[in-house]
Amino acid sequence: MNDSFRTADAIGLAHALHDTRDATLELLDCFLQAGLGDAAALPAQEGISPPLWEFGHIAWFAEWAVLRGMAHDAPALLSRGDDWFDPARVPREARWQLPLPGAGALKTYCHEVLDRVQDRLARLDTGTDVALYPYRLALAHEDRRGEALAALLQTLGVPAPAHLQAAAPAWAQGEIRFPGGTLQMGGAPQDGFVFDLEQPRHPRRVAAFTLDSALVSNLQFEEFVEDGGYREPRFWSPSGHRWLQAEQRVAPRDWRRDGGQWRALRFGRASVLAPHQPVRHLSLYEAQAYCVWAGRRLPTEAEWEYAAQSGHPALRWGDLWEWTCTPFETYPGFVASPWRQGALPYDARHQAVRGASLATPARSRWARQRRFLLPHCNWAFVGFRTCAF
Repeated sequence: MNDSFRTADAIGLAHALHDTRDATLELLDCFLQAGLGDAAALPAQEGISPPLWEFGHIAWFAEWAVLRGMAHDAPALLSRGDDWFDPARVPREARWQLPLPGAGALKTYCHEVLDRVQDRLARLDTGTDVALYPYRLALAHEDRRGEALAALLQTLGVPAPAHLQAAAPAWAQGEIRFPGGTLQMGGAPQDGFVFDLEQPRHPRRVAAFTLDSALVSNLQFEEFVEDGGYREPRFWSPSGHRWLQAEQRVAPRDWRRDGGQWRALRFGRASVLAPHQPVRHLSLYEAQAYCVWAGRRLPTEAEWEYAAQSGHPALRWGDLWEWTCTPFETYPGFVASPWRQGALPYDARHQAVRGASLATPARSRWARQRRFLLPHCNWAFVGFRTCAF
C-alpha cells in the first residue's frame, strides 16, 4: 500500500478505510466504557461535538461523499440523517441536545455505510484521481474527526488507546538557518488528493530566517511560567490578556502544581512533567506571550512550509500541530470544493496551524497540509516553535 492516502490506489484505500474505521470504533468504545456515550452525561465543550454525534457524522459523511455523490438532495440511508449529522443544518452548540440514536443503532448504520462504500470501491472501473477523490475525501475526513475524538478524550480525562498514551520523542534543541528563496507553496494536481484550502500551488518569496529545530519543550515553557510569565501583562497581546483574565490561568491548562514540581494530566492520569518533551495544549495567546518573553517570534506559514519542504535532517516536526503567526486565509486563486462546510473556517478569526500530531495517522502527514484553529483553542494537540528576529 502507498504510504500516503493522497495517492493511494483502490486496494490501498480499501485497507485504509477499514483501518480508520477500526480506530474510530476503538475511540468510541473509550467513551462508552467511561459511561459517556450519552451527550446528557457530558459537559458541553466549546469547539467540540459529542462523541456519538461525531461517530454518526463520520458515517454520514462517507455516505454523502461516496454513495450520494456529494448531493444533498440524493436519497439517504437514514430518514433523519441529514437533520442529525449534516453540520450545515446543525450548529455545533445544538449537537449536544439532539435526540440521537443509541450507540448500537449508529454502529449498525456505520457498518452498512462502510460495506456499501467498500463494495462500490471494489467495482470501480478506473483508478484515476477524479474517480478516487470521494473515497480519499471520506478517508481524510474520518482521520481528521478521529483526531477530534482523541482530543475530547484528553479534555474529558478519559483513558485513551495505548498509541495515544505513548511518550512523545524528546528531540535535541537547536537552531537552523534557512537561506530563503522562492517557495512553491501549496498543493498541485500531481499530488493526488489535495484539500481545496491547500491549493493552488503558487510562488511565495521567503526571506532568510532562523528556526528552532524542535518544538518548545516543557522545560523551556516552565522557565517562562516560573519567571512570572502568566502574571506579567507586558508579555501578552491585548486580546491575549483579556483571554488570560477570563481564564484565570497561571500555567497551561493541563499542568497541576504538586509540591515543588509540575505534573501534567494525560488522558485522566497525572504524571511528572517530562522536561524535554514538547509543551502541548496551548492557545495562540500563550505561544505569543512566550515568544515576547524569550525575544523570539512565531514562524509565518510560508516559513514553516519552506523549512518542512527543505528536508533538513535536523528539523523535527509531526509530534504536534504548530501555531504560526499567520491568520488563516485562502490562497490566491482558491476554488471551494463541494464540501465547503468542512473545508473553510466560519469567520476570519482563525489562525493557521501546520504539521501533524500524535493523533495523525502516518498516511495523513504532509508538509503542505494546512489547518486552522481559533486563537483561544487549547484543547487540540498543538504546540509551537520559535524563530529568531
